[in-house]
Amino acid sequence: MAEKVFAKNRKAYHDYHLEETYEAGMVLTGTEVKSIRAGRINLKDSYARIDNNELWVHNMHISPYEQGNRFNHDPLRKRKLLMHRREINRLIGLTREKGYTLVPTKVYTNKGYIKVEIALARGKKLYDKRASLKEKEAKREMERAFKEKQQY
Repeated sequence: MAEKVFAKNRKAYHDYHLEETYEAGMVLTGTEVKSIRAGRINLKDSYARIDNNELWVHNMHISPYEQGNRFNHDPLRKRKLLMHRREINRLIGLTREKGYTLVPTKVYTNKGYIKVEIALARGKKLYDKRASLKEKEAKREMERAFKEKQQY
């Protein structure tokens, strides 16, 4: 079965150095699943946190389902993520180091289940962001020049 990506957190790639990625399942209600499958999810300001040895994702916005009536969910509620105990224990140790955080990078399907990719990330400094923007601009210029050369 093909993997379908519902949302990507592009801002995370800009604001953080992503070191490692992990796959986690999500505990969702029925209307949340229908909304995600309709593509009505936003990861922009979301982050993951470990509370009481459980992994939770905060600020992940899943829009209410149109036909959901009274059974609809709170769009910004915190949602539990499902991972193996040893992985969570490893993340606890890594996030206690200064500068590391957990950031959701994408939401997708895997064998019919909705999964979230969590990245262990270290924040970028302002000069890092400028350097990556310069790099991106230079790459774009090279591609433009290459296209022009191919046309002739």
